[in-house]
Amino acid sequence: MGPAIRRPLAETFPGSGLADEPWILHFHCYLIRDAAGRLTLVDTGIGGTDSPAASWAPVPGTLAGELAAAGVAPAEIGTVILTHLHSDHASGMVADGGPAFENARYVLQQAELDAAPGPALDALLTPVKDQLHAVEGEAEVSPGVHVHLAPGHTPGHQIVRVGDVAMTGDLVLHPVQLDDPSIRYVYDDDQEAAARTRTDVLGRLRAERAILATAHFGEPFLRL
Repeated sequence: MGPAIRRPLAETFPGSGLADEPWILHFHCYLIRDAAGRLTLVDTGIGGTDSPAASWAPVPGTLAGELAAAGVAPAEIGTVILTHLHSDHASGMVADGGPAFENARYVLQQAELDAAPGPALDALLTPVKDQLHAVEGEAEVSPGVHVHLAPGHTPGHQIVRVGDVAMTGDLVLHPVQLDDPSIRYVYDDDQEAAARTRTDVLGRLRAERAILATAHFGEPFLRL
């Protein structure tokens, strides 16, 4: 769990009917340890004071400290899954100009890489270019850990499934979208596609009574 920033709800979720009051935006990453001790990290947070997120998010992030508190060294992590390349999810993938997780594969959807030009993203992707692992659609990237393309927020946005837990990235940003998945989010790249994806994916997860592990809710876990 990271720091929070304040954004006005009414302008961030247009048409939602939410009050025009600040929105406390939390930042969550997830560490998975399987029965064999393999470690997978889902998203890398906002990074250090010089990260691409520093222009808008409170930095530095707390991921390094949280991993240390869990007794995990960055070199122990074998797989890093990035739900997408927005700076609050990906900036922690590099540190001091090199890979923050030196022994990890960095898993992204090919569609996300294809849509990722620009100097800020080059600064993140170039240091890990030899560790990038691109997938298309659904893939098992570590035993029992599956990624699924869920486009709209970005072209290659993906969610992560482990058993009945779904780590949803920015599929859903605010609890109001659980009640009405059609509610748009102003920072979705394609708001219509994101709403369709959100409706479809949440419908399937609700039918399974899955547990959501969200990126930005105050309480990260909830069962549908």
